[in-house]
Amino acid sequence: MVTAGSEATADLVVIGGGIVGLATAWALTGRHPDKRVVVLEKERDVATHQTGRNSGVVHSGIYYAPGSLKARLCREGVGLLKAFCGEHGIRYDERGKVIVATVESELPALERLLSRGTVNGVPELRRLDVEDLHRLEPHVRGVGAIHSPSTAITDYPGVARKLVELLRSRGAVVRTGALVTAVDASGGSVRVRGPSLDLEAAFLVNCAGLHSDRVARLSGAAPSVRIVPFRGEYYKIKPERRGLVNGLVYPVPDPDLPFLGVHFTNMVTGEVEAGPNAVFAFAREGYTFSTVDLRDTFETVAFGGAWRLAAKYWRVGAFEVYRSLSKPAFVRSLRQLVPAITGADLVRGPAGVRAQAIDAAGRLVDDFAFAKTANALHVLNAPSPAATAALAIGRYVAEEIRFGTTAA
Repeated sequence: MVTAGSEATADLVVIGGGIVGLATAWALTGRHPDKRVVVLEKERDVATHQTGRNSGVVHSGIYYAPGSLKARLCREGVGLLKAFCGEHGIRYDERGKVIVATVESELPALERLLSRGTVNGVPELRRLDVEDLHRLEPHVRGVGAIHSPSTAITDYPGVARKLVELLRSRGAVVRTGALVTAVDASGGSVRVRGPSLDLEAAFLVNCAGLHSDRVARLSGAAPSVRIVPFRGEYYKIKPERRGLVNGLVYPVPDPDLPFLGVHFTNMVTGEVEAGPNAVFAFAREGYTFSTVDLRDTFETVAFGGAWRLAAKYWRVGAFEVYRSLSKPAFVRSLRQLVPAITGADLVRGPAGVRAQAIDAAGRLVDDFAFAKTANALHVLNAPSPAATAALAIGRYVAEEIRFGTTAA
């Protein structure tokens, strides 16, 4: 057992200070109150990347394959998150969502989503005809829709900050500015090193998000997937035009892709976002089109799975690039849902990057994915709805860990 009192040692080290890493550390301190837990975050603050750059949607669980980890942990996570926000005074607003079929050919897919959501236990789902839709969303055009009244919005960075506060109250260490450059997991413990960092722990949990596959490889694991970054770009609707939507308005998604299409989202700030698209990024933290990281790009280009993915979806990818560079093209996509919106109603908003795992066959990994070794557990794929599911993911990871080994 690693000595718990030393500044250079820990029982459990969590790499990644996003909402999943912090929620995992929270679950670990609850399950193992006598153990020393250290969270390492390379940025100056927590929740800098995926957690702090999403639109704050609390997904209800409509989209995910029944029986999948996404379906299970999303539904568990909603309940845990709602209770957490209520207990700690963090805004949680059930604004409701409509998923809209804009043409008749999308109605069968809409029915499948309704069936899937019902199987997953999403409460109060109902099918809307055109008149029902217009009563909820007068400016939205469609031939049918699903209404999910329990879909909510929240403040994920606020949740992350509260988790830091609670972790420290339990004696855990949350260290920012702690870049990890080397991991030695060859012995009975794990040694984590970086600039001004040298820490030994009994067990490592890798929640590094955009860099999770790299951290896994640093530790000696051989993940079969590679993180490929996709930038999601948003516009914001000008204040005087925010009344074009009342809640959250989504299209029927492409069933072959894990992206939900450009949509409208009311946020807890009072703003309304339109987006995101899904553009291949030339950097894992590539929040602008011009941001290029040669190492990140080379790793993607050298991965055969990325080429196989590109061969299958090159037309989709080319359109996403075009829509990224052309505001009129972006507006045309939005007008399929809200015909009254114009380019003059929109100003460029922030962007986020989705950490999407791809396997060697070129498949976009659809479910949450984990890998375990004797003294480490790696969260290798946790895109949306990971923020919604974070508290449930933390519990799941904590239940998997056994000191010196892992659950079978």
